[in-house]
Amino acid sequence: MTEHADNITYTIGELARDFDITPRSIRFYEEQGLLSPKRTGQNRVYDVKDRVRLKLILRGKRLGFSLAEVKSLFEMYDTNPNSAVQLEAMLELTEQKRAVLNQQLEDIRMLMNELDEVEARCREELAEIKRGNIA
Repeated sequence: MTEHADNITYTIGELARDFDITPRSIRFYEEQGLLSPKRTGQNRVYDVKDRVRLKLILRGKRLGFSLAEVKSLFEMYDTNPNSAVQLEAMLELTEQKRAVLNQQLEDIRMLMNELDEVEARCREELAEIKRGNIA
Protein backbone atom coordinates (compact mmCIF):
# COMPACT_ATOMS: atom_id res chain seq x y z
CA MET A 1 0.00 0.00 0.00
CA THR A 2 1.37 3.37 -1.02
CA GLU A 3 0.18 6.83 -0.07
CA HIS A 4 0.50 9.73 -2.49
CA ALA A 5 -1.02 13.05 -1.46
CA ASP A 6 -3.74 11.43 0.65
CA ASN A 7 -4.47 8.86 -2.08
CA ILE A 8 -3.96 5.28 -0.98
CA THR A 9 -2.91 2.98 -3.81
CA TYR A 10 -2.22 -0.73 -4.14
CA THR A 11 -0.20 -2.92 -6.47
CA ILE A 12 -1.74 -5.93 -8.14
CA GLY A 13 0.36 -8.15 -5.88
CA GLU A 14 -0.92 -6.46 -2.74
CA LEU A 15 -4.56 -6.86 -3.81
CA ALA A 16 -3.96 -10.47 -4.81
CA ARG A 17 -2.47 -11.18 -1.36
CA ASP A 18 -5.18 -9.24 0.48
CA PHE A 19 -7.97 -11.19 -1.22
CA ASP A 20 -6.14 -14.50 -1.61
CA ILE A 21 -6.56 -14.58 -5.38
CA THR A 22 -4.10 -14.56 -8.26
CA PRO A 23 -2.94 -11.46 -10.10
CA ARG A 24 -4.25 -13.21 -13.21
CA SER A 25 -7.78 -13.12 -11.74
CA ILE A 26 -7.45 -9.40 -11.13
CA ARG A 27 -6.25 -8.84 -14.70
CA PHE A 28 -9.23 -10.88 -15.93
CA TYR A 29 -11.65 -8.64 -14.01
CA GLU A 30 -9.91 -5.67 -15.59
CA GLU A 31 -10.33 -7.21 -19.07
CA GLN A 32 -14.04 -7.67 -18.32
CA GLY A 33 -14.33 -3.95 -17.55
CA LEU A 34 -14.95 -4.43 -13.83
CA LEU A 35 -11.75 -2.73 -12.69
CA SER A 36 -9.91 0.18 -14.26
CA PRO A 37 -6.58 0.80 -12.56
CA LYS A 38 -4.36 3.71 -13.43
CA ARG A 39 -1.03 3.00 -15.09
CA THR A 40 2.43 4.11 -14.10
CA GLY A 41 4.51 2.91 -17.01
CA GLN A 42 3.78 -0.82 -17.28
CA ASN A 43 2.55 -1.09 -13.68
CA ARG A 44 -1.07 -1.09 -12.65
CA VAL A 45 -1.95 1.19 -9.75
CA TYR A 46 -5.19 0.41 -7.93
CA ASP A 47 -6.98 2.92 -5.72
CA VAL A 48 -9.48 2.47 -2.89
CA LYS A 49 -12.39 2.39 -5.36
CA ASP A 50 -10.74 -0.51 -7.22
CA ARG A 51 -10.16 -2.34 -3.92
CA VAL A 52 -13.83 -1.93 -2.92
CA ARG A 53 -14.95 -3.09 -6.37
CA LEU A 54 -12.72 -6.17 -6.15
CA LYS A 55 -14.25 -7.00 -2.78
CA LEU A 56 -17.75 -6.62 -4.29
CA ILE A 57 -16.83 -8.75 -7.32
CA LEU A 58 -15.65 -11.57 -5.06
CA ARG A 59 -18.70 -11.26 -2.80
CA GLY A 60 -20.97 -11.30 -5.86
CA LYS A 61 -19.26 -14.44 -7.16
CA ARG A 62 -19.65 -16.13 -3.77
CA LEU A 63 -23.37 -15.29 -3.84
CA GLY A 64 -23.75 -16.71 -7.34
CA PHE A 65 -23.91 -13.49 -9.35
CA SER A 66 -22.40 -13.54 -12.82
CA LEU A 67 -19.69 -11.05 -13.71
CA ALA A 68 -22.17 -9.48 -16.16
CA GLU A 69 -24.64 -8.94 -13.31
CA VAL A 70 -21.93 -7.39 -11.14
CA LYS A 71 -20.86 -5.18 -14.03
CA SER A 72 -24.41 -3.94 -14.63
CA LEU A 73 -24.70 -3.00 -10.95
CA PHE A 74 -21.39 -1.11 -11.17
CA GLU A 75 -22.61 0.70 -14.29
CA MET A 76 -25.84 1.70 -12.56
CA TYR A 77 -23.87 2.98 -9.59
CA ASP A 78 -21.45 4.90 -11.82
CA THR A 79 -24.38 6.58 -13.58
CA ASN A 80 -26.07 7.59 -10.33
CA PRO A 81 -24.29 6.70 -7.05
CA ASN A 82 -27.39 7.33 -4.92
CA SER A 83 -29.80 5.56 -7.21
CA ALA A 84 -32.81 3.68 -5.92
CA VAL A 85 -32.67 1.92 -9.28
CA GLN A 86 -29.44 0.19 -8.29
CA LEU A 87 -30.93 -0.96 -5.00
CA GLU A 88 -34.07 -2.21 -6.72
CA ALA A 89 -31.94 -4.11 -9.25
CA MET A 90 -29.92 -5.63 -6.42
CA LEU A 91 -33.10 -6.69 -4.64
CA GLU A 92 -34.40 -8.28 -7.84
CA LEU A 93 -31.12 -10.15 -8.37
CA THR A 94 -31.08 -11.41 -4.79
CA GLU A 95 -34.68 -12.57 -5.14
CA GLN A 96 -33.78 -14.47 -8.32
CA LYS A 97 -30.72 -16.05 -6.69
CA ARG A 98 -32.76 -17.05 -3.66
CA ALA A 99 -35.35 -18.73 -5.92
CA VAL A 100 -32.63 -20.67 -7.75
CA LEU A 101 -31.02 -21.75 -4.47
CA ASN A 102 -34.37 -22.81 -3.01
CA GLN A 103 -35.03 -24.93 -6.10
CA GLN A 104 -31.57 -26.48 -5.82
CA LEU A 105 -32.17 -27.17 -2.14
CA GLU A 106 -35.46 -28.91 -2.96
CA ASP A 107 -33.75 -30.93 -5.70
CA ILE A 108 -31.05 -31.98 -3.23
CA ARG A 109 -33.67 -33.03 -0.66
CA MET A 110 -35.41 -35.17 -3.27
CA LEU A 111 -32.11 -36.78 -4.30
CA MET A 112 -31.22 -37.46 -0.66
CA ASN A 113 -34.60 -39.19 -0.19
CA GLU A 114 -33.99 -41.31 -3.29
CA LEU A 115 -30.54 -42.24 -2.02
CA ASP A 116 -32.03 -43.19 1.35
CA GLU A 117 -34.51 -45.49 -0.42
CA VAL A 118 -31.83 -47.11 -2.59
CA GLU A 119 -29.57 -47.57 0.42
CA ALA A 120 -32.39 -49.16 2.44
CA ARG A 121 -33.22 -51.59 -0.39
CA CYS A 122 -29.55 -52.52 -0.79
CA ARG A 123 -29.18 -53.15 2.94
CA GLU A 124 -32.34 -55.32 2.97
CA GLU A 125 -31.15 -57.40 0.01
CA LEU A 126 -27.68 -57.73 1.51
CA ALA A 127 -29.16 -58.90 4.79
CA GLU A 128 -31.26 -61.49 2.90
CA ILE A 129 -28.18 -62.72 1.02
CA LYS A 130 -26.20 -63.04 4.26
CA ARG A 131 -29.03 -65.05 5.82
CA GLY A 132 -28.85 -67.36 2.83
CA ASN A 133 -32.38 -66.68 1.64
CA ILE A 134 -31.37 -65.43 -1.80
CA ALA A 135 -28.86 -67.12 -4.08
